Amino acid sequence: MTQRCGYVALVGAPNAGKSTLLNLLVGTKLSIVTPKVQTTRSRVLGIALRGETQLIFVDTPGIFVPKRRLDRAMVAAAWAGADDADIVVVLVDAARGVDEDTRGILERLKAAQRHAILAINKIDLVAREKLLPLAQELSRACDFARVFMISSTAGDGTGDLADYLAQAVPEAPWLYPADQLTDLPQRLLAAEITREQLYLQLHQELPYAAAVETEQWEERKDGSVKISQVIHVQRDGQKAIVLGKGGTQVKKIGAASRAELEKLLERRVHLFLFVRVTPDWAEDRAHFAALGLEYPDDTR
Repeated sequence: MTQRCGYVALVGAPNAGKSTLLNLLVGTKLSIVTPKVQTTRSRVLGIALRGETQLIFVDTPGIFVPKRRLDRAMVAAAWAGADDADIVVVLVDAARGVDEDTRGILERLKAAQRHAILAINKIDLVAREKLLPLAQELSRACDFARVFMISSTAGDGTGDLADYLAQAVPEAPWLYPADQLTDLPQRLLAAEITREQLYLQLHQELPYAAAVETEQWEERKDGSVKISQVIHVQRDGQKAIVLGKGGTQVKKIGAASRAELEKLLERRVHLFLFVRVTPDWAEDRAHFAALGLEYPDDTR
């Protein structure tokens, strides 16, 4: 049979369900998922096989009106992923409908005369009679090649979407080995797993002011791995929140992250977390580079 291979960009407003869909289609956790918006900061690539087709999914940061330098870099990364892809899938949260961020995405795609696939997500959270009017409203705003109704958490409709994409990408040899699931370095993936726990366990706005860096990765003779990570925060008060009384909070974050990493890496993990006050981490060029983001030089 003829091999097919292509890039599929998943774009949408923050919290539309792109990361959940990526993890489902690839079959493992590659992109972190939290109830907070703007969780994904950099491009995450996930590779899935569908018959003789290799689908290379690009999970992009949510597209929104940027305010900070990091925001601008994230939105630029999202559009770069869409521009380079063979197919663009626009995810829309069925419960949220057509908000300002989604409208901006559709206007840009229409202006670029870029055909896309529409995936109305989270259909299990709204009444069925609301879905058709929403699909019609979205289709009037942008010329979609196909429309799918899906739930990336329950898996409804995702198989049909994947089958369509497998036939829609070009005939081409595979670009990655059959057993490769991502191009993310393990050190970055490990840092993302810990950052996810910051989002899930700390309900203040702190996670937006925090970053995680894997400083050390030591392979041990018994097959286990020692990972040392630094959690960067911007103020002493934030450091106190992450540490918790007597260090209890950071221990909880570490335990949960370690469990996730052991599932992902399929071996024992020794995880050590350190909290450091780095006031200007969000302006650090090296941090942008580690995330695979272009550093916006302008301050507009």
